[in-house]
Amino acid sequence: MLPFSIELKLGQPVAEQIIFAVKKAVVTGQLQPGDHFPSVRVLSQELKINPNTGHKVVAALVAEGVLITTPAIGSVIAEQETGGKREQALLLGVEVERLVVEAKKMGLEQKDVQSAVAAHWEKFGKLEKHYAHK
Repeated sequence: MLPFSIELKLGQPVAEQIIFAVKKAVVTGQLQPGDHFPSVRVLSQELKINPNTGHKVVAALVAEGVLITTPAIGSVIAEQETGGKREQALLLGVEVERLVVEAKKMGLEQKDVQSAVAAHWEKFGKLEKHYAHK
């Protein structure tokens, strides 16, 4: 089982989607420094992707300083030098851009998107409160 969640979508490069999902998991704390990252083989099998794509993902994450790979241990999540709100804002910017593009393709108005965001914000606020009491 993968230590991050992802739903691959058609029309977007698979490697980019996986890299984004891993970065998002790191920024949100789903993946912590020192956590083991799946091998290329496991990543490829779990996501049903070509092993070359798996290698590309791991290489990109290592190059960006998200992963550290050592021969005896494998890949682990690296300590993040930058972080916090700036990285979260960058990831959110990508998500917002996708939302705006999809909304425009559907012919929605800005107020419609804002209403949908507000509804989801409220829904998740209720979920947070529910789980905070447990």
